[in-house]
Amino acid sequence: MVEFKQVLCPIDLSELSIRSLAYAGAIAKLYDGELTALHVVPTFEPMEVRAGALYDPVRIVYPMSREEVLERLRQALEAAGAPTAHVTLVTEAGADAATIVDQAVTRRSDLVVMGTHGRSGFNRLLLGSVTEKVLRTSPCPVLTVPPHAPAAPPSDVAIRRILCPIDFSSAALQAFGFAMDLARRTNASVTVLCVIEWLPEEEPRALAHFNVPEYRQYLTLNARERLEALIAQESPRGATEGTVVIGRAHREIVRVAGTGVDLIVMGAQGRGGHVRPAFGSTTQQVVRAAPCPVLSVHGA
Repeated sequence: MVEFKQVLCPIDLSELSIRSLAYAGAIAKLYDGELTALHVVPTFEPMEVRAGALYDPVRIVYPMSREEVLERLRQALEAAGAPTAHVTLVTEAGADAATIVDQAVTRRSDLVVMGTHGRSGFNRLLLGSVTEKVLRTSPCPVLTVPPHAPAAPPSDVAIRRILCPIDFSSAALQAFGFAMDLARRTNASVTVLCVIEWLPEEEPRALAHFNVPEYRQYLTLNARERLEALIAQESPRGATEGTVVIGRAHREIVRVAGTGVDLIVMGAQGRGGHVRPAFGSTTQQVVRAAPCPVLSVHGA
C-alpha cells in the first residue's frame, strides 16, 4: 500500500482552490508527509499585447514575478489554515495540466489534490478542463474537492464516513485498500457499495429466453458473497458494511454519498474500459456531481 507521503496541491489562488489546499494539508498531516503547493502561470516574461485592430499600438504586459507569486502562495497557505511545517511553495511557467503532471512525476508525488472547478465557473455539471486532464494522465491518485465542500481548516477536516464503490476490477480493489487505510487512520466507517447495472431500469424484449428477476437475484447474491469475503479479509472491525443495489452506477454512488458521506474512494477505471486515457465514465460523472471530495485511484 502506497502512503501519501508526498502530496502535491496545484491551486490557481482562487477562493475555491484554497479549499483544496486545506484538504491537502490535512492529508499530508495525517500521513506525516510533505506538502507541495503549486501555482502554474503562462509565463514570467513580459508579453506584447495588441489592444484591438491590427495597427493599434502594442502594449507590454508584465506578469507577476516569481517572488510575488510565492508570496500569494504563502497567503493562500495561511488562509487555508494548512500547517507550514514540511511545506514547499513552487511556481512554474507552462501549460496548466501538463505542468502539474510533470511536477507530480518529478516530485514522485503519492497524491494530487485539486479543486474540480477553477476561476472559469461554478457549474457542478461542468468538470474543469485542467482537472479532467490531470485525472486522465496523473501518475498517482487524485483527490478532487468540489466547490461546495466544507471550507474548513485542516484541524476541522474530519473523515467520519467513507464510501467505496467497487466492481472488483483492479482499480476498484486498489481503491478499497486506500479506503481501508484511511479508515484506520481516521477511525472512519466504510460503506462498500456494489451497483449492479445489468437491466436495472427496464425489462428485456419479449424474445429474451431467460428469467430476468431470477438472474438479477443471482447477480445480487453473487455480489453480496464477494463483498462479504472481501470485507472479512480486509476489515476485522465492525465499522465496514457492504451494500448491493441495482441501478445506474454514478447515480447510486452520488445518492449514497448524499446521506452524510465525507469522502468517496473509487477506481478511475472499471470493467467497462481499461485504456487509461479514456478516463472512466462512471468516475468522471461521480467527480462532476459528488457532494464531497472524491479520491480517484488508477489500477496497478
